[in-house]
Amino acid sequence: MDTLVGELAGQELGPGLWVLPGQGNSLAIDTDAGVVLLDCSGDRHAEGMMATLRERTDAPIHAIVYSHGHNGYNASVDVWQRHNEERGDPPARLVGHENILKRHARYRETEDLQLRMASVQFPTRQPIPIDMLRPGMRLHDPIETFADRTAVVEGSRRVEVIWAPSEVDDALAVWLPDDGLLAGGAATPGSTIPNIGTPLRTQRFTIRWAETLDRLAALQPARLLTEFGPMVEGDEIATQLAATAEALRWLRAEVVQRMNAGMSEWEILADMTYAAELFDQPWMAPLYGAPDYIVRDLYREENGWWDRNPTTLHPAAPADAAAAVLSAVDPAAVLARARELADAGDGQLALHVIDLVALAPGDDAVVVEARELKAELCRALAKEVTPFVSKSCYRSSAWLLDNGTTSWTALP
Repeated sequence: MDTLVGELAGQELGPGLWVLPGQGNSLAIDTDAGVVLLDCSGDRHAEGMMATLRERTDAPIHAIVYSHGHNGYNASVDVWQRHNEERGDPPARLVGHENILKRHARYRETEDLQLRMASVQFPTRQPIPIDMLRPGMRLHDPIETFADRTAVVEGSRRVEVIWAPSEVDDALAVWLPDDGLLAGGAATPGSTIPNIGTPLRTQRFTIRWAETLDRLAALQPARLLTEFGPMVEGDEIATQLAATAEALRWLRAEVVQRMNAGMSEWEILADMTYAAELFDQPWMAPLYGAPDYIVRDLYREENGWWDRNPTTLHPAAPADAAAAVLSAVDPAAVLARARELADAGDGQLALHVIDLVALAPGDDAVVVEARELKAELCRALAKEVTPFVSKSCYRSSAWLLDNGTTSWTALP
């Protein structure tokens, strides 16, 4: 979802309020001081965003507000600042939550890891080459930060920013009290369940997100601009925010109950069922996140890294362990059984079986055949699952297997 244009791109929400075709529903707000822009996105969006804005107003860009600190959402700050300079306007103010500075420091330290994760998470037919991603992941620190709530612009149209920890701890919402309009940013993704526990990211803290939804609902907005999805209006806002918070708290209670009973992560995942009245809702569709992602994140909040299998406490080197397993099995029988499971429609069980051979090192013919079968299984599962990130991880894994490896050191 981090690469998608918002559903409302190009729409006018009222006098001086426009959604630009950026990364998500980027909001342009015309004020006495000039335009306040919620997220300026990356280079591939900047030209279209500028063209859309300049068809509507010639006002200077007064401020760029960072909805949160993820790579890409404000990579083109330098492009917009040059735009101001070329017009003879002063530099735009750069406003974000104070936690962004720590996030950006982490991202600079782990730059290549962030690029590898993006390569795997957003593939086309194969992972995107890391050097192609690098320019779009530029980081520009906000110059003005706040802790809880502040006004960016006062005057005839007040623009407030409110800390809204959710997907990340530096997320904010933009509140226009004079218009009754709330732009919820990452806290309100739209037509998908909250993006908690996604496979490639750090923890998102489920109850913290629920508390943020309570805080936003207390503003009693007349309209809610979601990050990617549709506009929500009137009483439906309170309904959706409250129902989402309720679902998150329900998940916490269910997972805690099972942890207290001594169940492991896999046991909990196998035991869970999801209440239809909470999860079969348009705004809770598993398009990007998924209920079982959240279950895993909740488990991580209260448990260490050990999966409770003593074999994994002090594991052997991956190649050595895989070679030992291969020496103890009949590779041909493993391949045959994996194909039987795949033909019977159980690709997941087939993956568990094929790993007995597919993880082995070297280019032995049976190992290569096992990798090929595992790649086929991954591509098939990518078509079966709903969450976007799972689809991407299966496709990227298949590409690696096709190239004879499972290691991310081999990403293009």
